[in-house]
Amino acid sequence: MTSAQPSHASDQRDPLSSNIRALGNALGRVLTDQSGAAAFALEERVRRMTKELRASGDERLVQELQDLIASLSVSELHGLTKAFTLYFGLVNLAEAVERLRVLRERDLRAAPAPRTESIAAAVAELHGHGVTAEALQRWLDGALIMPVLTAHPTESRRRTTLIKLRRIFDGLLDLSLGERLLPPEERGAILTRIEREIIGLWQSDDVRLHKPSVVDEVENGLFYFQTTLYDLLPQIHRAMARALAEHYPEHPWSLPPLLRFGSWMGGDRDGNPFVTSSVTVDTVRRMRASMLRHLIRQMDALFTELSQSLTQTSVSQGVDERIAHYTRLFPAEAGTISPHHSREPYRRLCQLIRTRLEHTLAHTLHHELQWASDPPALPPPTVYHRSAELLDDLRIIYASLWANGGELVADGMLRDVMATVAIFRLHTATLDIRQHSERHLSALTEIFARAGICAEYASLEEEAKIALLTSEIASTRPLAPARLTGYTPETAEVIQTMRTLAAILEQLDGEVVDTYVLSTTASVSDLLGVLLLCREAGLYRPGVYSRLNVVPLFETGADLEYAPRLFADLMALPVYSDHLRLRGQCQEVMLGYSDSNKEGGFVAANWALYRAQVELTAVADRYGVRLRLFHGRGGAVGRGGGPAGQAIMAQPPGTLRGQIKMTDQGEMISDRYLDPRTATRHLEQVVNAVMRAGFAEVLRPPEPIWIAVMEAIATAGREGYRGLIYDDPRFYDYFRSATPITEISRLRIGSRPASRRNSNRIEDLRAIPWVFSWMQSRHTLPGWYGLGSALAAFASGGEDRLTLLRDMYQHWPFFTTLLDNAQLIITKADMDIARRYAALVSDHKLAQAIHSIIQREYATTNRQICLVAQINAPLDAQPVLQRAIQQRNPYIDPLSYIQIEVLRRLRANPPDDEQDDLETAILMSINGIAAGLKNTG
Repeated sequence: MTSAQPSHASDQRDPLSSNIRALGNALGRVLTDQSGAAAFALEERVRRMTKELRASGDERLVQELQDLIASLSVSELHGLTKAFTLYFGLVNLAEAVERLRVLRERDLRAAPAPRTESIAAAVAELHGHGVTAEALQRWLDGALIMPVLTAHPTESRRRTTLIKLRRIFDGLLDLSLGERLLPPEERGAILTRIEREIIGLWQSDDVRLHKPSVVDEVENGLFYFQTTLYDLLPQIHRAMARALAEHYPEHPWSLPPLLRFGSWMGGDRDGNPFVTSSVTVDTVRRMRASMLRHLIRQMDALFTELSQSLTQTSVSQGVDERIAHYTRLFPAEAGTISPHHSREPYRRLCQLIRTRLEHTLAHTLHHELQWASDPPALPPPTVYHRSAELLDDLRIIYASLWANGGELVADGMLRDVMATVAIFRLHTATLDIRQHSERHLSALTEIFARAGICAEYASLEEEAKIALLTSEIASTRPLAPARLTGYTPETAEVIQTMRTLAAILEQLDGEVVDTYVLSTTASVSDLLGVLLLCREAGLYRPGVYSRLNVVPLFETGADLEYAPRLFADLMALPVYSDHLRLRGQCQEVMLGYSDSNKEGGFVAANWALYRAQVELTAVADRYGVRLRLFHGRGGAVGRGGGPAGQAIMAQPPGTLRGQIKMTDQGEMISDRYLDPRTATRHLEQVVNAVMRAGFAEVLRPPEPIWIAVMEAIATAGREGYRGLIYDDPRFYDYFRSATPITEISRLRIGSRPASRRNSNRIEDLRAIPWVFSWMQSRHTLPGWYGLGSALAAFASGGEDRLTLLRDMYQHWPFFTTLLDNAQLIITKADMDIARRYAALVSDHKLAQAIHSIIQREYATTNRQICLVAQINAPLDAQPVLQRAIQQRNPYIDPLSYIQIEVLRRLRANPPDDEQDDLETAILMSINGIAAGLKNTG
């Protein structure tokens, strides 16, 4: 972490190395100043040892390193871990800045051609393929791209840490992206500012002292909107408008909000007992209050901007009429407007709109929800209930400016504010609700029994369940009393959740919740059960309205295989057709990448998801329903992770028709949205891919032979994966001991328990800690295991088969993405470090046997990927990424050795006074390894 300062000339040749060197030097000074020369010497000694070990593989050096780390106190381990973790945090920032710098230089060289993977590039490509303006307008009218932020334990950094890292990032940008060479004193000031933040990071807690609450997670999610997304998304809206106007100048474009955000934080109660009805209400209040405060600030800015005076120009009648209306509605506040603004109607109206927003904020924070009150507790006219009401006010100003010589003014800040309201509405993001199907089954069984309708609903055959649910949905009789004191807490919470949603939509915000996701959907009756609970709470009235999308979540391989048949059976039911008609003939289906991978392995899961999308789309087409697919991806390759744009283009041709939702989870949220420039690049890549994937002119369907090949490879991959994970009785003991899963399960990272139920079965473990544990222990197994042997088995049938695989890799985006993602994750694996984790298993013979099986498959996968991709080593075609990973390894290794030592101490039943310190050390090492490997959860 120390080196000579670079020369000015070397700065220009290699800005990334220069920035990393400057950051490393600053960290070295901070470490010495804050913890002493001995701490710095220890860090340098460990760094040199691991670097030498990488080069030589000398087992004596391994023992020397292990002995050194074992001799350190917990306090010394803390300091060492902090140093390497902070180093990776800084390196990640430097690499992100370098990506932006390289992209900027590439864009400048290519100008005036549009930036690659941008919105402008997508529009230009569609225009070049002959897509008409009318076809593109129809696509835009029905399009929706919705990233959904979810809280997961793979983002274990505190918000305090993220804020300081963001400031360092901004400083690095000032150093790297300036339009001119910085004078020495200005460069020195920036470096001092950066070092100041590094000191702040060193002197701050790295990890949370307590497990985060659900509300903490909600606030962490809002942080990205407040610092990046509120201001960014209107600019992306503008980028789309510019591109359309450039390539289709004759068309009068109508541009609805294409990009919106969703959230699960505070709404996802599947397996999380801490997400209650009251927590969901608190979440809605916070999301709405955050947006309203932002809009109040924007109205202040518009007040300053719109100074047009009646002595200089005219205004339309609608402005005067709206001022008169609000003057009657808010007489006291209208009387406080300064007489200096008596001839400035836009300012007066902006002030009155601000007043209504303030009333709305107060109502949001303090109104007590009352379900099924008579008369209904509707919002008063002094508050905005829906975003259309505010948009109507703003459009009056916009139209008046256009009618009176203020077109450019109207298309400035005001247009951005209108886009902000259209995109975020009054609540920041749509809050999805999720619950497990078993909770609903249990609740309905109790409800029916207490109502005297059916003694044991859960034991009924599926046809009988459907008949009973259909009858009750059509009925108007209540099933549960107003007071729920006689029900079990679990059933009462299910009923209360629905009632709370009805009250929120009626009294707080009519748009904030529109989706109810049902985990582990296995039958038509699961979904009809949700519809019945909606009817019971007043969220659904047959033939009149339906407030929520009922969304099945298919997660396992068996569920994905059965999904098209279930979907077809559902579409054939008149009762569900009525609900869909009321929801605009759009059915959302969520596909789970995590559990399907844990259950069947990387290859089989990806193929099962591909086939399910094709077959579900065919069913939707048959019934005249628009299908919106919701992709439940994680950050790690084993949970569907990888470059977002590439993943979208890898979807089956014809299945993505302008509407898509996808989860942004864990550390991927901060990677993508901490900085507005990075966020711009990411979101434009997503929009670019969705637009291109929405038109047949751009897509090439796969050859039939490719489909047959993938069937064979997926079957072999599943057999190989399950042969180890589920069929080998020794594997579970290896997993529990050779990874930090036990410690991750009880640490204060996320609010959600690591398992759905208390058991020792892999089936019951959540996919997130499953993948996270394998990443931490450097096996990275979920992202590649089974692929190599499956490819080898197929290719062994003859040389022509290898040629066929190579053709698939070169011309089929799905197969290209499959192998490229495996390349990425297998490059981050390290079987030698994994062997050190295996030494934690008490049965050494068992450990050696299982590790040998994993190592053989690792070698096979490496070899087969290289044969198919025609490269010498994984990521040869991406040398910059390959080199970055190789350069990181010597700095990740110390954290792995530290984690192994701390695991040994924790598992030796330490005294209570050491337990907390060791758990903090584990959590610090988890942060560091996650920062070093990236895309880990």
